[in-house]
Amino acid sequence: QVELVESGGGSVQAGGSLRLSCAASGNTANPMCLGWFRQGPRTEREGVASILRRSPSPYDGNRYYARSVQGRFIISKDNARNTVYLQMNSLKPEDTGMYYCAAAPRPSRSIDCGSWADTAEYAYWGQGTQVTVSS
Repeated sequence: QVELVESGGGSVQAGGSLRLSCAASGNTANPMCLGWFRQGPRTEREGVASILRRSPSPYDGNRYYARSVQGRFIISKDNARNTVYLQMNSLKPEDTGMYYCAAAPRPSRSIDCGSWADTAEYAYWGQGTQVTVSS
């Protein structure tokens, strides 16, 4: 079992920045993909970004982004703190939504996050943190 707790959401004007954090606890053994998803008021949950945690290995830190956030958002992690971050820059009103952290245990020799944007790949989910971007 893995518990995930998000923080860092809030309200910001378009063009602003926010940094989300997700603290993981429980059975957080390697390898694992840690992802961020979001769901707007009238949209389905969609993948935003994901990162592979497989340390030590040259594949640790492989990152994946949705096209809509490429170049604006940065996903990172701190293995020692079991925490994953999402730095969100140049925010747009369409980025508004509930942001969820998710964890997907991976096979021992994984070199990537597979279908990283597929919600079915993730066994554990946080409660979410709201992000609101006003124009």
